[in-house]
Amino acid sequence: MFGSHLSISGGMHNALIQAEEFGFDTVQVFTKNQQQWRFAPLTDEAIAQWKEQCRRLKFDQTVSHDSYLINMASPDDKLWRASIALFTEELRRCVQLGIPWLVTHPGAHMGSGEETGLARVAKALDIVHKAIEDKSAITCLEITAGQGTSLGYRLEHLARIIELTDAPDRLGVCLDTAHLFAAGYDFRGLAYDDLIKQVESTVGIDRIKVLHLNDSKKDLGSRVDRHDHIGHGTIGLEGFRPWVRDKRFINVPKILETPKAQHESGRPWDAVNLETLRGLMA
Repeated sequence: MFGSHLSISGGMHNALIQAEEFGFDTVQVFTKNQQQWRFAPLTDEAIAQWKEQCRRLKFDQTVSHDSYLINMASPDDKLWRASIALFTEELRRCVQLGIPWLVTHPGAHMGSGEETGLARVAKALDIVHKAIEDKSAITCLEITAGQGTSLGYRLEHLARIIELTDAPDRLGVCLDTAHLFAAGYDFRGLAYDDLIKQVESTVGIDRIKVLHLNDSKKDLGSRVDRHDHIGHGTIGLEGFRPWVRDKRFINVPKILETPKAQHESGRPWDAVNLETLRGLMA
């Protein structure tokens, strides 16, 4: 099940139409302008159009990504409360649209320390989940590259947040290949099995609800988040073969977040990357 993060310009349903044109099986979107704190409520028409296209395409495993402004680990109370309010709206939108997976970065502790930051995230999620009682949309904690004071660059960080929350059943995990690699997790060749064992011993395989398949412009352990096209970065083509062939992830959305541009052939890179990934399944 492959998809890409696509634009909602002109209406959220347009992302679904783009996904169909590329030949994707799913899609990832922002449900609002991710660079703004302000938002207008979703209209009944926007919700109806989204659901109609999802039904037509049989897209029942769509994904949303929350705003990058959100920092639920922040030690600053004003930013922390604003982040909670915005994330609550993000989760509400997923419920309204029938989007089952909402991906979020755990945030940055901004000098307060990792354990304090992880506890702050868990507390924030408890507040969000109490505000949104509908459990149809699951929050997926994403592994990060670990830039600056960012949390989530260790699988143990994600496991700790899940452990600290009152409703662990409302949390899943998103593994991003570029982030894993930059954070120091090697999964190329035989190393893939070792990574899966680490996943099993921390968050558990069953909690992996979304995969982000991105190559990395930066080296293993660089702690720098820079995405590249499949097979064109430091991970390399063979680093993606085990992910697309692993039967445990056959029904897990695999989302491209690679740069939007035209390939030298004149085709969109999304189409080229999709073709490359499907070619690795054989």
